[in-house]
Amino acid sequence: MVLDLLLIGLAVTLYPLPIMAFVLVVSAPRGVRKGLAFILAWLACLVTVIAIVLCLTGGQPPPPRSPPSIAALGATLVIGVGLIVYSERRRRRRRRTATGPGLPEPSESEMEQPEASGTSLSSRMDDATGWSAAALAVLLQPWGMVGAAAATVVQADLAHAASYLALMTFCLLATSSLLAMELYMVFWPERAQLALTRLREWLELHKDPAIVLTCLVLGLWLVGRSLYQLTG
Repeated sequence: MVLDLLLIGLAVTLYPLPIMAFVLVVSAPRGVRKGLAFILAWLACLVTVIAIVLCLTGGQPPPPRSPPSIAALGATLVIGVGLIVYSERRRRRRRRTATGPGLPEPSESEMEQPEASGTSLSSRMDDATGWSAAALAVLLQPWGMVGAAAATVVQADLAHAASYLALMTFCLLATSSLLAMELYMVFWPERAQLALTRLREWLELHKDPAIVLTCLVLGLWLVGRSLYQLTG
């Protein structure tokens, strides 16, 4: 369970879309407060999902081969397959966009469209409130990965301190990239503004390969682990 939660937490914290949104949040006026609201809502989602699972299991893992155990492994398998399919569909769509035959050369206005869209989104974040930032965190939570974490938490045994440590580590790891950016803005705001703007520009160009790789690797791991435990 521990290794699974660490891998899922790493995938969650490296997922590009929430990072890009958070950069806009903390770069806006009163960005530190909005960023804190974003982080608290993000953590609240993780803690709520874990709490619901632990309430259902009573803090004790179901016996091997029992219906709840098989159901959790089946859910993990479905989520893993879904991540692999999503990764492949995203890869194919990106490939068609980049190398599609007979595509006309983009006009100057089309080439400027992504930048204009980013500017529009940035201006909207300037007017956003802390509640808006919190809602954005809920919407951008990678729920497929969080669902995989929930299926893994079924194995948690609260009779052992190691399970508490594993759950706390997962929540912190899944939030670590956001926390790092928030602290960067608190202590070095000018340097952070420049660095985070460059980070967002880089992610705009590379987010699709990052999403494909993250979903593919995690999906293969979840499928392999669940099949091994179902057939072992």
